Amino acid sequence: MTDERPAPAPGLRERKKRRTRDALLRAALLLFVAQGYERTTVDEITEAVDVSQRTFFRYFANKEEVAFAAQDLVESHFLAALRSRPPSEGPLAALRGAVRVAWDTVEEALSDVVPVDLYMRTYRLIESTPALLAVHLRRSTELEEQIARLLAEREGLDVDADPRPRVAVAAFSGVMRVTGRLWGQGEDASVDAIRDMTEAYLDQIGPALAADWR
Repeated sequence: MTDERPAPAPGLRERKKRRTRDALLRAALLLFVAQGYERTTVDEITEAVDVSQRTFFRYFANKEEVAFAAQDLVESHFLAALRSRPPSEGPLAALRGAVRVAWDTVEEALSDVVPVDLYMRTYRLIESTPALLAVHLRRSTELEEQIARLLAEREGLDVDADPRPRVAVAAFSGVMRVTGRLWGQGEDASVDAIRDMTEAYLDQIGPALAADWR
């Protein structure tokens, strides 16, 4: 018989550790968006939370890791949304549906860790900071491989023998990069703005790949 009892709630020590990590994350992101990523020091982050440098490095390896911590949550949320898409959906339809669900529920994904508006400002910061953008592109390549393997699993394909999952993800990721850049340059920094732009651009993948544009 399967044990369906809920997992025990984290103890006091674990809750305190989580609160400290979340406080460091929020303080770091607030400083990054206020004065810039490169101008912010670890000392300033720890001073804002009133903890030691040693405490910071207990939770984060460096500034780069803390800068992408909220992004990690959002990407995991997207992958979970993709895994839950109906099996009847084609690959691109599943990707589009997962994107919409991920943006519609991004506040739930971030929960009590960071406010959504702070995450969105951090996302814009990443797009406009060369050092962070380079890391973002590297991380995107790793995420693309995860998505391609997930799509291949959905379709019952060998991702190393059939190029279609990686081709589909390449097209999808290209749209995500374009919309992220355009949204970052626009005046509307809301979740609705990037969600609507992403959906509109994803809808154009098919027409854009047509043989004749005339």
